[in-house]
Amino acid sequence: MIKIMIVDDHAILRDGLKTIFSMEEDLSVVSEAESGEEALTTLENGEEFPDLIIMDINLPKLDGVEMTKEVKRLYPHVKVLILTMYKHDEYFMSAIKGGADGYLLKDAPSEQVVDAARSLMLGEAVIHSSMTKKLLDLHQQPDGKKEEDELTDREKDVLICLVKGLSNKEIAKELFISDKTVKIHVSKIFKKLAVKSRSQAVIYAIQHKLVRLND
Repeated sequence: MIKIMIVDDHAILRDGLKTIFSMEEDLSVVSEAESGEEALTTLENGEEFPDLIIMDINLPKLDGVEMTKEVKRLYPHVKVLILTMYKHDEYFMSAIKGGADGYLLKDAPSEQVVDAARSLMLGEAVIHSSMTKKLLDLHQQPDGKKEEDELTDREKDVLICLVKGLSNKEIAKELFISDKTVKIHVSKIFKKLAVKSRSQAVIYAIQHKLVRLND
């Protein structure tokens, strides 16, 4: 059972998500909050601790980016999915750099939100397709780091699969290697690129033109 906390200042959105998740046997909403501060208090005092927090960017008192940073500092193993209406690059980049594991827009169909919850718990990256495409238009130049030059050919193959959104099992099947080997490669990629999540690795790869989406 995946335990979920919903953080949004709109009750109708929280109620809608609870209804959606209640129809899934493996998803359960164990808590909710309407602000970042309330969410942190609930986490500290709550009886059932969530595996995943789904939150908006625009929250009163403590916004979603700062909330994400606090959650990752205090509870690093808890997954964070940003679900927001904001398409701005700065919000997206700030959220991912702050440690968010995924970023979806509120116009995403309910099935995609449900799938995102499961995917994040499997360690997969979840980024709204429109945001991934926006990354390609940023044309940011490398910041002088050369970690990507240290990637082996096989690690580059794995990185391409990460950008495609493949799971470890799918990567193993694609590259004809074991799941354990995939995990080792992913770990090495994280270290070399100085990132902490698949979403951050995907962003780094696209920004620094290490891979293309049509590879």
